[in-house]
Amino acid sequence: MILRRIALYAGLLLLLAVLAALSLIAGRVRVPLSAWHLASADPRWAIIADLRVPRTILGILIGAALGLSGAALQGYTRNPLADPGVLGVSAMAALGAVLTLYYGATLASIWVLPGAAMLGALIGVALLLLLSGSRSSLVTFVLAGAILNIVASAGISLALSLAPSPWAVGEIVDWLMGSLQDRSVDEVRLAAPFILVGAALLLTTGRALDALTLGEAGARSLGISLRRTRWTLALGVGLATGAAVAVSGVIGFVGLVVPHLLRPLVGGRPGALLAPSALGGAVLVLAADILVRVTPAAGEVKLGVAMAALGGPFFLALLLTLRRRIA
Repeated sequence: MILRRIALYAGLLLLLAVLAALSLIAGRVRVPLSAWHLASADPRWAIIADLRVPRTILGILIGAALGLSGAALQGYTRNPLADPGVLGVSAMAALGAVLTLYYGATLASIWVLPGAAMLGALIGVALLLLLSGSRSSLVTFVLAGAILNIVASAGISLALSLAPSPWAVGEIVDWLMGSLQDRSVDEVRLAAPFILVGAALLLTTGRALDALTLGEAGARSLGISLRRTRWTLALGVGLATGAAVAVSGVIGFVGLVVPHLLRPLVGGRPGALLAPSALGGAVLVLAADILVRVTPAAGEVKLGVAMAALGGPFFLALLLTLRRRIA
């Protein structure tokens, strides 16, 4: 088991390193290796340093945040459908960010938009846990997520319909579709601290998530504080997901797909799935971002659209599988 886990970590890290290198090369403008040796003389080096390096770092951070958040939510609720996007957490973060765009509050400070997104995500997680409870059934949990998605979507639609100008509508819609295009070092500096703090909080819940597989009574008998675990989870998911949504828009299904792909390789312990899901999420988002860059089209396909096209059928197949098991 230990050798298998070491091999899994080594494989994910190797794949991530290869994709990171490809991310610096791939794009509509080809930058050969010679530009790396002549960085000061080749003008194409600016494309790598100013655009592709920040984009690659953000892809890794956002993928890790979403994959880890999904694994933590699934472990806490013992529900395989838990994911920040499916359950409305990302939509609540997007609602907070859209309201700042609508009111023009982003002009006041660069921290307004990420702050609003993280606050929306925190409220979303808290409401989700409150509505569904820690021992919710599959139906209750999905309905709780559906309620959050409906409320957030209604708020976003209202902001779009009342937007003061078509340029504001275009800005909001473009941001909602999710993308890493034209992101800079400023976005990395903005999101990285919150994602790292949120990820650190989520990684500390591993022992509690393992104990919860015995039920709440069993977890309490092992000295686990369920209240502390619940709010650590809410704060970690809120910070990580909110910061990710703040700089990239809504990128869904990462937290749903990655834990399910890795669970057969890790085993039944939810705590053991956390770190691999972070690495797997980074791999998935980075791979998808490379694909949208090299896809032949008039404009770059939005990353959120590509992930929805991948995650939608996966979610449907998973739901049908669970339905057969329940029946």
